[in-house]
Amino acid sequence: MILLILGRGKTGSLVAEVARQRGHEVRVLGSAENHGAAGLTTDALRDVAVVIDFTTPEAVLDNIAACAHARKNIVVGTTGWYEKLPNIREIVAQSGTGLLFASNFSVGVNIFFEIARAAAAALHHGYNGEIMERHHAQKKDAPSGTAAVIQKILREIGGQAPEIVSLREGETVGLHEIVLDSPNDTIRLAHDAKSRRGFAEGAVRAAEWLAGRSGFFEFRDIWRELR
Repeated sequence: MILLILGRGKTGSLVAEVARQRGHEVRVLGSAENHGAAGLTTDALRDVAVVIDFTTPEAVLDNIAACAHARKNIVVGTTGWYEKLPNIREIVAQSGTGLLFASNFSVGVNIFFEIARAAAAALHHGYNGEIMERHHAQKKDAPSGTAAVIQKILREIGGQAPEIVSLREGETVGLHEIVLDSPNDTIRLAHDAKSRRGFAEGAVRAAEWLAGRSGFFEFRDIWRELR
């Protein structure tokens, strides 16, 4: 199928590479060609099956709205816009299209979310929590969307919202650590990405899953169904 990748950054470029390796025809739009979602017209998207967005928090909302207007499904890997989720959910529902989003498309990270759910019980037993995340110096949002999801999980299950410490340095792909500390012991849980390929593969597989579907989906709810 034809996939349109929005974003020519490191992750977007790798998504395009993985999509081609999986047999898809790939088109790419960078920010210069798509300012204000100008490149996402109905005609331009006519034969596109799914759009994959790895842009910026400033661009993503316009991109989602344009895809909904053109009735095209979109996978969103961009973070930093989740306060607008209710509005976007309504736009997608009214358009009859499909949107699938994630703070992180790595299957390993989504397994880590499950581990965090189990570990959150410690917060009811005298432990204090902290979340640390480290990313490359070019990452624009802080804290990361992944760290925000971990904090939400711990708050919902453990009743506490641990502080997030964010570091931006060097070429770190993505390190997330949960520290649960008590007077008796310390529990440390970590996910350390070796490369962006896990994110890219997850995003492409998500697009394959979303093709032909309508609705509003989060990757952590569907990753077990991927092929």
